[in-house]
Amino acid sequence: MAQSSIEWTEMTWNPTTGCNKISAGCKFCYAEVMARRLKAMGVEKYAQGFDLAIHEDELQRPYAWKKSKMVFVNSMSDLFHKDVPIEFIQKVFRVMKENPQHVFQILTKRADVLLYYDKEGLLDWTHNIWMGVSVENKTFMNRIDLLRQTNARVKFLSCEPLIGPLPNLNLKGIDWVIVGGESGRKPRPMKKEWVLDIKEQCKKNDVAFFFKQWGGTNKKKTGNLLEGKQYLEMPELESY
Repeated sequence: MAQSSIEWTEMTWNPTTGCNKISAGCKFCYAEVMARRLKAMGVEKYAQGFDLAIHEDELQRPYAWKKSKMVFVNSMSDLFHKDVPIEFIQKVFRVMKENPQHVFQILTKRADVLLYYDKEGLLDWTHNIWMGVSVENKTFMNRIDLLRQTNARVKFLSCEPLIGPLPNLNLKGIDWVIVGGESGRKPRPMKKEWVLDIKEQCKKNDVAFFFKQWGGTNKKKTGNLLEGKQYLEMPELESY
């Protein structure tokens, strides 16, 4: 586990690494760039670069964490990648269940795989497992409907990189929406009106709204103020 610079979490935990691109939001994948860098540095875990790899030894790590943490699961991969065996996914879920003092945040673009496993009764949801899907533009709004059908206790959307408007979102059953612009060398622009529209939709539906960043080539300079204010709302944590 490593401390994270991602604003909506505290730590990252990667029982799998590597992935492949399946939608528009993947175009400038930060994890792919980071994996190549770590491989070049000789980090053993990334010896395969950004090819999918499963790390059984990582499953023991959460048991050693003493203080309660907000943990982003697989910042460098997608737990519901088609080549991750369901048996390994179930092991990850067992670890999360056995460490209820932590909140584990999972994010996927493969909502169809997620729902399939859920419908088959293969996933054991506990209060501390938050499940999210990426929704970068309206082409992928169907992922929200798939997420909504799961038995996850807390459901969230990551609209990052937001590369198009998301009008008329169905936020029924959704607890949290994260919005962020793309960063990097050639970021695609994000319009202010897209962000404001999502914020208003969240307000009307009583959904927590978290504005992560404007992005751009210098994301520190552009910051995360929206009309002069920060929006860093989080879902309410259930009492343990």
